[in-house]
Amino acid sequence: MLKLENEIYLYILLALPILVLFYFIYRARRKKLLSKFATQIALARLAPNVSTFKNSLKFILILIAFSLMVLGLANPQIGTKMKEVKREGIEVVIAVDVSNSMLAEDIRPNRLERAKSAIKRLIDDLKQDKISIVLFAGDSFLQLPLTTDYSAAKLMVSTMSTNLIEKQGTAIGSAIELGLKSFSDDDKVNKVMIIITDGENHEDDALSAAKIAVEKGVIIHTIGMGSVDGGPIPNIVNGQSKGYLTDNQGKTVVSKLNANMLKELASIGGGNFVRASGGDFNLGDLIDDIAKMEKTEFEAKVFTDFEDRFQYVFFFALFVLVLEMLISDKKNKTFTMKKIIGEDND
Repeated sequence: MLKLENEIYLYILLALPILVLFYFIYRARRKKLLSKFATQIALARLAPNVSTFKNSLKFILILIAFSLMVLGLANPQIGTKMKEVKREGIEVVIAVDVSNSMLAEDIRPNRLERAKSAIKRLIDDLKQDKISIVLFAGDSFLQLPLTTDYSAAKLMVSTMSTNLIEKQGTAIGSAIELGLKSFSDDDKVNKVMIIITDGENHEDDALSAAKIAVEKGVIIHTIGMGSVDGGPIPNIVNGQSKGYLTDNQGKTVVSKLNANMLKELASIGGGNFVRASGGDFNLGDLIDDIAKMEKTEFEAKVFTDFEDRFQYVFFFALFVLVLEMLISDKKNKTFTMKKIIGEDND
């Protein structure tokens, strides 16, 4: 397992765009000043060996070395030993809608991106609970089995996309059924399912599936993504937005939040309904309810020994800096002579 001991240092990388901007400003000002003294043709004759390409290459290498040094400060570590530890917690299945309607931009940047942010917040607050992730659209599939590896869970969240399930639609009932199979068989462990969707269920009977889940002791919370007024669904083709989806009559399809159905689903499941619209949505009550649930002891495998790898990153940064110093800012004479000979032959 790879982790960063001091992730806060990564914020230094925000300086990279500023450095690039200063570099282009410097190049532009230098060119402007030189143009006051001589024409481009004259400058080429006065400094025939100066290579613009090599100057840019040297700058890129400096940026790479800078980035590597920042990564070295963050101290990458690799887990070398697994150990079984005792933990107390519950089991939480997070079912996430990845149908095309989750691309609607009635909440910014879109429903799916906001859902991913919400899940990461949930993971940070779940402490020692086991987590599983189910994705659904027209079908459902288990993206992450029950685990206490929160780093892996966040990685899975980052990869969520509407491209992961080919069959479109919103089958919430199917997601609940798969979520039930994702829990362990231990009846002593409290179980929670969190369903994140816009609520436009077209495929099955989600309420009946929720009743079955409640009979098995599962509490269901729902998070509604979107607004009542709704928004058009971007038509994504090969990663490019090509307008918005239309129906058979050529009218733009508008996806709206079905808050009533999600409220009823949470009511049946004995949980909370949280609505995400324009601003930040409050997950406090939902998190508090989960935190108050009785915890059960279980065994989990975790990495206990981590070895530092910053020295390798710093060494590579030093190598890049030495490479930058060895590269001359002058043109390659052999290449230049061949070019001149070629022009003479013409």
